[in-house]
Amino acid sequence: MVRPLLRLQRYFRRKPVRFFTFILVYLMAGSLVFLHAGFMSDTTARGRDSGGAGDGAGNRVLGGHGLVPGNIRMLTKRHGPSWPKLDDNTSSWNRALKGRSSKDTEEGCAKYIGCYMDDTQRRALRGASFFDYRKMTIFRCQDNCAERGYLYAGLEFGAECYCGHKIQAPSASERECSMECKGERSNVCGGANRLSVYRLELSQESARRYGSAIFKGCFRRPDNVTLALPITTIIPNMSVENCVDLCTEQELSLAVLAGKHCLCGYPTPHFALHDREDEELCQRRCPGEEFESCGTEEYFIVYQTQAQDNRCMDRRFLPGRSKQLVALASFPGAGNTWARHLIELATGFYTGSYYFDGSLYNKGFKGERDHWKSGRTICIKTHESGRKEIEAFDAAILVMRNPYKALMAEFNRKYGGHIGFASQAHWKGREWPEFVKNYAPWWASHTLDWLSFGKRVHVVHFEELKKDLFVQLKNIVLFLGLEVSEDRLLCVEGQKDGNFKRSGLRKLEYDPYTAEMRATIDDLIITVDHTLKQRKLSGVPEDYQRR
Repeated sequence: MVRPLLRLQRYFRRKPVRFFTFILVYLMAGSLVFLHAGFMSDTTARGRDSGGAGDGAGNRVLGGHGLVPGNIRMLTKRHGPSWPKLDDNTSSWNRALKGRSSKDTEEGCAKYIGCYMDDTQRRALRGASFFDYRKMTIFRCQDNCAERGYLYAGLEFGAECYCGHKIQAPSASERECSMECKGERSNVCGGANRLSVYRLELSQESARRYGSAIFKGCFRRPDNVTLALPITTIIPNMSVENCVDLCTEQELSLAVLAGKHCLCGYPTPHFALHDREDEELCQRRCPGEEFESCGTEEYFIVYQTQAQDNRCMDRRFLPGRSKQLVALASFPGAGNTWARHLIELATGFYTGSYYFDGSLYNKGFKGERDHWKSGRTICIKTHESGRKEIEAFDAAILVMRNPYKALMAEFNRKYGGHIGFASQAHWKGREWPEFVKNYAPWWASHTLDWLSFGKRVHVVHFEELKKDLFVQLKNIVLFLGLEVSEDRLLCVEGQKDGNFKRSGLRKLEYDPYTAEMRATIDDLIITVDHTLKQRKLSGVPEDYQRR
């Protein structure tokens, strides 16, 4: 065996051109085999997708659109706005699914409540809807409905997703919901004109919506209605949809229902939406929709439309070089990116960064490319905590957050991106304990270092910023030495989320913190709280304590 190999080696050494020709032919042959295998598997997959599925009664469903012979289902105009096409490689919810098994994502934090009838002319769930005839899953539908603040998510024909606040149809037999989901054959996604409905357990932060409009609450009639809400129209068949559509067409961000009157405008000091009333005061049935409330002449129902309030959207670099460098300092996961978003809208000036993140630059943070010492930005993001780095700044806004929440947020960012989520494998593996061991002490030392070495420090608690955004943001603007515009701050309240909020549905069903972890973190909280009070600052919020 050795001699033939030696002869072959000597042959190719004398004629290297033939050797390289041999290698090239070998690689080309391998590539052809690989391409052929890929083509065959793709053809097989296409055959499965287009070959139809059962309708639960032995009838074959034609094509990918779920048309059943004898009961042809026409795709009519959908209630609510069309959603953008979801791409597995780019959408935020899909990035969050990396590493998750189908068992993990089967139902998320939602409760299955049953099979319901549906009608193309009068939907059981009348909110937003979207379709995917190849990759629909239960979790995907739930997550999209939850992200938009709906209470219910329903799946139909194995590939269609509907959202809504109320189920406006009778229930059906469970046997009638028997179609497999296009994206996970082991689960059921409704049937022919039948919805598999789930009630979503939304977080308290999730906004209530009607289609694309956000429910703001019930408010007392302002003193000067004409000044507060300049456009008024009487709609005999008043409904939320009719008023929202009218104000959206007028490109105004508020749709206000007062009985048969629809009023449109912006939040202003005359109608700031800061003092909510009990919703029962606004409960009067709409003339055009029996399941909705349209308010009264004294108490108004308010929705925020999709129309953008442009009063706070203009941003630019500082006109001249700033005389001071102001840090926007925080522990990772404490909401620094969100705080930057708010500050840019409130001041009209770009924020900078000690680092460079191309994904944030692409999302509109144009100060990301500037050197942090350029002096062209209103403040500079940093997670640094060393004395030398801290003393390089003339002042600092220190954003603090509950360590239990901050650690989980940073863990999600590290393994799932800015608005993604870590997988169950990461939470239950060795990554999470190692992360807490290394990062929890840093949470405390970061705050203590900035309090010790910072020249002029304004402390902002993430929780208080969320609870009372107007007042907290006003104090930040004053700290930066700028004039406060109330109209601009009211505009920020309507644009506060930006693109940096994770879905309200995706949350762990268990506490990832062990007793040992909690003991360590609680000791760190006590140390930080004591230091804050020593410096005559308010201590940590109450919810920092052990959960």
